[in-house]
Amino acid sequence: MPVTQATPEEIAAANERLLNATPQDVLRWASDRFSPRLLMATAFGAEGCCLIHMLAEIQPNARIINLETGYQFPETLALRERIKARYGTEVEYIYPEQTVADYEAERGGPLHQLRPDQCCHDRKILPLRRAVERIDPLAWISAIRKDQTADRGKAAVVQWDAKFSLVKLNPLLNWTKKDVWGFIHKHDVPYNPLHDRDYPSIGCWPCTRPVAPGEDERAGRWAGKAKKECGLHVIEVKDGEGI
Repeated sequence: MPVTQATPEEIAAANERLLNATPQDVLRWASDRFSPRLLMATAFGAEGCCLIHMLAEIQPNARIINLETGYQFPETLALRERIKARYGTEVEYIYPEQTVADYEAERGGPLHQLRPDQCCHDRKILPLRRAVERIDPLAWISAIRKDQTADRGKAAVVQWDAKFSLVKLNPLLNWTKKDVWGFIHKHDVPYNPLHDRDYPSIGCWPCTRPVAPGEDERAGRWAGKAKKECGLHVIEVKDGEGI
């Protein structure tokens, strides 16, 4: 039988059932329910690397994508190759329509300092929307934790994502930073070496800096600005209902 989209009732029931489940149990349910129309998006953060390790055991053929904005650190791009060598998992790059050079030339220079929301929209949100239209998944997996930001704190383990009209799965929602690094060290999971150089959260290089002792782990993202999210994980409201 073809895989169909989950109803609101099924999503609510699944979230209640999986609220305190292990990440592996969430991934097993998602794989059983949505494969082959299940997608994971990763920025190769520590959390995402944990999920890639889990999926290699639970669903080795899972489709995983990375939004290659053109501004990623060299260490991030190299990590993709290390993951491929370790697990045989080839993360697919999703590119914006324009190269960095063409994008900046058309706009009179880089936007990431003056209009970072626009830059994220053009080089992350729009490419992901095009990828979703092309790949046609029913659900996508993210690596967010609820203790990272206020928006992420509003998320559920299983929820409807109105931004992309998909079920969104957050298997690591209830994990802490300690849980993440405990898993990495226990299983020798490949991770970005920038984490060892005071980059707990890694995005595009123009908008990411190391954090000082005592700072929030996302203090290095868009430092000096109120912005704390690229927009992928901001909770939206659709048709008067919270998601």
